[in-house]
Amino acid sequence: MHCPAHPECNTTCIKHFSSSLPLPFFISWLNPLFRIGYKRRLEEDDMYKVLPEDGSERLGEELQRHWDHEVQKAAKDLRPPKLTKVLIKCYWKPYAVLGIFTLIEEVIKVIQPVFLGKLIQYFEKYDPDNMDALYEAFGYAAGVCLSTLILAVMHHLYFFHVQRTGMKVRVAMCHMIYKKALCLSSAAMGKTTTGQIVNLLSNDVNTFDEVTIFLHFLWVGPLQAAAVLGLLWVEIGPSCLAGMAVLVILMPTQTMFGRLFSKFRSKAAALTDNRIRTMNEVVSGIRIIKMYAWEKPFSALVNDVRREEISKIMSSSYLRGLNMASFFAASKIIVFITFTVYVLLGNTISASRVFVAVSLYSAVRLTVTLFFPSAVEKLSEMRVSVRRIKTFLLLDEIVKSSHGFLQEEKQEPSVEIQDLICYWDKVNVQLLPPRLLDTPTVLFTSSLLSAILGELPHDKGVLKVKGQLTYASQQPWVFPGTIRSNILFGKELHPQKYEKVLRACALKRDMELLPDGDLTLIGDRGATLSGGQKARVNLARTVYQDADIYLLDDPLSAVDAEVGRHLFEQCICGILKNKPRILVTHQLQYLQAADQILVLKEGHMVARGTYSELQRSGVDFTSLLKREEGPQAPGAETESRSPRSRTLSQNSVVSHTSSIRSGTEQLPVGPAEHVQTVVEESRSEGTIGVGLYVKYLKAGLTGATLIFGFARSLVMFNVLVKAAQSLHNRMFNSILRTPVHFFDVNPIDVIYLVLNRFSKDIGQLDAALPWTFVDFVQIFLQIIGVVAVAASVIPWILIPLVPLIIVFLFLRRYFLQTSRDVKRLESTARSPVFSHLSSSLQGLWTIRAFRAEERFQNTFDAYQDLHSESWFLFLVTSRWFAVRLDGMCAVFVTITAFGCLLLRDQMEAGSVGLALSYAVTLMGMFQWGVRQSAEVENMMTSVERVVEYTELESEAPWETQKRPPPEWPSQGLITFDRVSFSYSSDGPVVLKDMKAMFRPKEKVGIVGRTGAGKSSLVSALFRLAEPEGRIYIDGILTSEIGLHDLRQKMSIIPQDPVLFTGTMRKNLDPFSQHTDEDLWNALQEVQLKSVVEELPNKMETVLAESGSNFSVGQRQLVCLARAVLRKNRILIIDEATANVDPRTDELIQTTIRDKFRECTVLTIAHRLNTIIDSDRILVRVLDAGQIHAYDEPYTLLQNHDGIFFKMVQQAGRQEAVALLHSAKQVSSTLTQQSIRPSTTNGGVGADGNLVIFETAL
Repeated sequence: MHCPAHPECNTTCIKHFSSSLPLPFFISWLNPLFRIGYKRRLEEDDMYKVLPEDGSERLGEELQRHWDHEVQKAAKDLRPPKLTKVLIKCYWKPYAVLGIFTLIEEVIKVIQPVFLGKLIQYFEKYDPDNMDALYEAFGYAAGVCLSTLILAVMHHLYFFHVQRTGMKVRVAMCHMIYKKALCLSSAAMGKTTTGQIVNLLSNDVNTFDEVTIFLHFLWVGPLQAAAVLGLLWVEIGPSCLAGMAVLVILMPTQTMFGRLFSKFRSKAAALTDNRIRTMNEVVSGIRIIKMYAWEKPFSALVNDVRREEISKIMSSSYLRGLNMASFFAASKIIVFITFTVYVLLGNTISASRVFVAVSLYSAVRLTVTLFFPSAVEKLSEMRVSVRRIKTFLLLDEIVKSSHGFLQEEKQEPSVEIQDLICYWDKVNVQLLPPRLLDTPTVLFTSSLLSAILGELPHDKGVLKVKGQLTYASQQPWVFPGTIRSNILFGKELHPQKYEKVLRACALKRDMELLPDGDLTLIGDRGATLSGGQKARVNLARTVYQDADIYLLDDPLSAVDAEVGRHLFEQCICGILKNKPRILVTHQLQYLQAADQILVLKEGHMVARGTYSELQRSGVDFTSLLKREEGPQAPGAETESRSPRSRTLSQNSVVSHTSSIRSGTEQLPVGPAEHVQTVVEESRSEGTIGVGLYVKYLKAGLTGATLIFGFARSLVMFNVLVKAAQSLHNRMFNSILRTPVHFFDVNPIDVIYLVLNRFSKDIGQLDAALPWTFVDFVQIFLQIIGVVAVAASVIPWILIPLVPLIIVFLFLRRYFLQTSRDVKRLESTARSPVFSHLSSSLQGLWTIRAFRAEERFQNTFDAYQDLHSESWFLFLVTSRWFAVRLDGMCAVFVTITAFGCLLLRDQMEAGSVGLALSYAVTLMGMFQWGVRQSAEVENMMTSVERVVEYTELESEAPWETQKRPPPEWPSQGLITFDRVSFSYSSDGPVVLKDMKAMFRPKEKVGIVGRTGAGKSSLVSALFRLAEPEGRIYIDGILTSEIGLHDLRQKMSIIPQDPVLFTGTMRKNLDPFSQHTDEDLWNALQEVQLKSVVEELPNKMETVLAESGSNFSVGQRQLVCLARAVLRKNRILIIDEATANVDPRTDELIQTTIRDKFRECTVLTIAHRLNTIIDSDRILVRVLDAGQIHAYDEPYTLLQNHDGIFFKMVQQAGRQEAVALLHSAKQVSSTLTQQSIRPSTTNGGVGADGNLVIFETAL
């Protein structure tokens, strides 16, 4: 947006504005913006660029310097550092200057009643012939008008600058919080949560915006009170002490209210943290919550926290209500008491004395009963926020180490480890290899990679890294943006190298099929990409970097056998063949290609050597390798994701690949999966309709009538806070009931758009909106009263008032057109700040391994600057409006003052006093009332955003009138009858006309390339979207029963194990349906009992956010324990073994054989050996979405032209022989039995696993 005055630069305009502030027509440079806003909706491009001195980086680094200095000084003095001291040191000079503005303003407020008194005295002693007195009266009238005009300018000058100072402090603090978040150590991450950091950025920092407004009144208030007391003493003598006594009583009362408010605010803030953290987990794990039918316990959990939070908010609102009511009542009480005492002392009342006293009390009342208590209240609030922020800023940071070479050095990159002992939160991990890694590549456990990266602190031993590291994380991390920006990760684009990387990482086909190629936007947490695509983008990012040492944490886990082999040969042993690579994997078929292998068991190195040396050594490792005997290396078991070793319960194999057999053949890697495109966050247009206000009030107005006085304030606060509670509950229920599709295809950062509504918007509804709404209602009623009284005494006052009101209303409408858009832009500009923070926290290790902290900090600053642009515009547009309103009010005062003198023959002193004192009061009150009405309308955008999410599309009802029998399903017979399935009405069909029957006690495994719709069959079964056609379970049509009745009767072990913050007990049994004995037995079954018994409070131990103090494998076992507890007849295993090592995989399979032999089991798996011993295998074709073949595995292998046979052959010769042998065994076992077995001892498949095999071919 460019101003006509300075088309070359936005900044010039704003600087021009800064220099022209004292003029009453200031901010005229905004007029073009208002004209545009009146004609059409404002867009991001219409905003002015942020001033250099308001830039996030500049402000943040300045405050950071002061903070770092304070931390060092405090360490020397052996005391805790003080953040408040840092803030004062950094901002006291410019902020102190602003005190002069408010001092001048308050002095004028005190002088104005003196002019008014002199003017009224002229009418009291009116002499038509005394021209000197008349000229003097004109002078006093001019004094009243001039002081009114100066007040208007000074007031807004002060308020603009203090609000801008508040913005600067907030922006600087946000910069520091984000910078700190990028440096947090793993131990520190356990002490905080994403929700808490989001709350610091969304709510706590806002106190700086508010406290700067009122802080100066802490010293101006008492000074003004003393000056007013002196003037009143001159005017009415000792009687003034009675009125001042009321004020004096009000001050400590309201100070006490401020402290109480702070106490409630502190408690509410902790509860808000808790609620937002829970909301974060609910939205992140919504798919699992729906499949477990756990919506109700989570709803109860959030409602309990919300109820407590609301009780604290309600208490603080009552205090606010009393504060506000006492403010409005104070003036009447003070005047009544003062003049009662004045008359009782034998004095005679005169008009000049009454109106001077009333005006002086009015001047001081605002400061003493509103601004001063607000200063105390906001200061108390700020102290709570500063304490919370300081606690966060003092968390431990990761120790940064330099791995690079000096320019003159030409050394070989290496990693050296000796007698290393590391710990996660004091749990020892002993990694005891001798001098390790001067050769090109080794295969390690995840904990060892963490130690090499510096993420895992080491207690003892030597760890030396020479060379620049780069890292592919175990759980793929992508950030919101384009696929290209995710791969380049800040590096320059070199087309040839880029193309080479895309081909090596099997992404070329995907890019060709995407609508915008590699410029396709991907959603938050890669919501629009499949697991396999995320893994390949994650790997491509690592490969594109030009590093010395590559740390690859099981990058082959999320892809199928064919793609895995391609990645290993073309990427790890191809494009990277001349680089040292440290690879963590559980896929033993690739070990023969390694130069050096390390076997780690429970944190200890148990073996080290080449492939052939380890085979001969007789260690536990050989049992894992038995199937691999023979000359061929690549191509056996496929992807499995290695768990992050937090607590240790696994075998890990570490291998060290070099420039060995890097196959040159280009494998066909199948078609790429469909990527859903991203839609932008909705932003409403137009005015806020009356209907929205009705919805807001209806949400809380249950028969409450608005009564006057104190009760009115309390009742209104009660109504509005209850409205906030009701809207929150309705929004949360709507989120729980909306289909999963909403979370998959909504905006880039859907989680943070939802969190933004639950944190910032609900925060507005809880605190700011009720206060503003009540204030507006009370002022509006007062304005009506003032005008009615003035008009009854001087009817001609209506003559200037009517056009004034018309102009006011037009100006309000004109202002709101632009103001609403500015406010909406501010709301939407806020979301990327939270999204970027949260995305960064998820990819913290990757960001630090790539040394991209500075770039991510710059991106955060850019998002902050974008938000500052809209916030600055919001401040100046508000002042633009207020100055014009006050200017018109000054005109009204001028007309009234000089009108009284022109009509002096017909006027009495009392009438003049009433008209003028009310005109002056009306001036401030009228513009404030109009601005508050505009502010209410602006804040209603928060209600609008919340109401939008209360009206989301809802999935089918949880319960219907048709309920299945309690023992249903007793057999587990599943029938698909012409089933077609799509995730949305306009989305691609992923199942087409599918017919299949899964017999009772049969076992089903689903294997194949990512994107072949493996999970779609499960989604159809669970009705995550409504399928076409019919699905029967034991003869009951699933579409006719409630979702909870259906989902509770099926157990699922998900691909990504999800644990929630809360106790281990709540994670296993949220409905409290099982005894302790049942829970311990379930843990025993999955070999987790000993792990849980070692926890501090055993079953009652509260897990870290997302269960991050457990390894991925252990989290998967917790999910298995849930399935064991539910004892359902149908079990679905959704690629559960993709996340675990072979031993955990075997444990899961054994438990399934034993515990679920009477169940129908559907298994989605990448590993062919997991499902080869199934009863039958279902082969589906990706492109057609239909069944290709459905038979026993051995029968399918007889068809050499079939897809299944080809997939088995692709696994490598030795693996193919082993798979054929297993299939033959199953077949012979089944042949020996005359009927289909309900239970056998032949492993998973012999128990009847049905394998649905999907492939890209």
